[in-house]
Amino acid sequence: MAIKILSVDDEVDLEVLLTQYFRRKIRKGEYEFFFAHNGLEALQTLLKHPDIDIILSDINMPEMDGLTLLTKINEMRNPALKCIMVSAYGDMGNIRQAMNNGAFDFATKPIDLDDLQITIDKAIEQIRFIREAKKDQKELRDIHADLSVAREIQLAILPRNFVLNIPHAEMIEIYASMMAAKDVGGDFYDFFRIDDERFGFTIADVSGKGVPAAIFMAVSRTLIKATGMRGVPSNECMQIVNDILCGESVDSMFVTVFYGIYNMLTGEIDYTNAGHNAPYILHANGNVEMLKSNINLVLGALEGISYKRNSMKLEPGDTLVMYTDGVTEAENLKQELYGEERLEAVLQTMKGADSQTIVDTINQQVKTYAGEAPQSDDITQLVIKRK
Repeated sequence: MAIKILSVDDEVDLEVLLTQYFRRKIRKGEYEFFFAHNGLEALQTLLKHPDIDIILSDINMPEMDGLTLLTKINEMRNPALKCIMVSAYGDMGNIRQAMNNGAFDFATKPIDLDDLQITIDKAIEQIRFIREAKKDQKELRDIHADLSVAREIQLAILPRNFVLNIPHAEMIEIYASMMAAKDVGGDFYDFFRIDDERFGFTIADVSGKGVPAAIFMAVSRTLIKATGMRGVPSNECMQIVNDILCGESVDSMFVTVFYGIYNMLTGEIDYTNAGHNAPYILHANGNVEMLKSNINLVLGALEGISYKRNSMKLEPGDTLVMYTDGVTEAENLKQELYGEERLEAVLQTMKGADSQTIVDTINQQVKTYAGEAPQSDDITQLVIKRK
């Protein structure tokens, strides 16, 4: 595209001089010139041609001088519009004022056209830089808008209604939360009906951050739910999902998972821990115990391996507290971790608390501990209490 230059000068001879000197660039379509004889005409030309790139303006003109024109141009707030001011060599006071008022550069009369060419080239270079920067900013805004939509979609696929459609559902309390460190996260939680007596539940943490982790998260969640709803034992569910993820994994991504199957009638849980943080049991008497489980590999790392399951029983009043490492590895400004000891200490104060209170309290405690330090990882919790 041609660089559009507006020359503003009450000397008509300058029009002939510029068109003659830059005739080759004009013929090649590199430059396109417009001419005005005072500031008022220049503003009218700018209204008709708002895409003008460079203004070459005399300072001393009738009706509206160059300094006033420069003020009007500044009000347009267009950083890509560059003004080159022109005046007599002895008029350095006005030239200095023009530069202080935001002119890009200046030239003195009689104009040295070779020097003017250099000045125009410098202006063009800055104009292109600003346009590229504005283009990058627009792309970033578009990306941010897309990420905002992605975040809404991601949050929408996580359960927000914590009442299960299953007989005896009133015998349990479920609550969960997920706070992503970026626009979208790699953590997730889920729970779903298997049959009239059982429901499956899971909490997981995908390696990495951002969009790739969010996509891997959505795939992992779908696979676990689809497989778990078949009613297979927890370890078999993990084996099936692991083999599928290994075949589809990109950039060696993996996911840590705690998956359990809860029996509504007995309180028994069949569970498999695939490399995830060990949950805690907050007993009805207020004691806090870390849940023991077999050591299993994360999902998506190695195909064809077997997983070992465990079982436990939630007694009435007991609560199973699950979380991702965003809780225990939250850092303060000194880069000190929140840690398991602080989490256990908080749980020891939560005797008799309902599931939502436990989740909200832990989130608030972690936030207070981190203070002004930026959140470095997704923070997710899933809490199940047997009434």
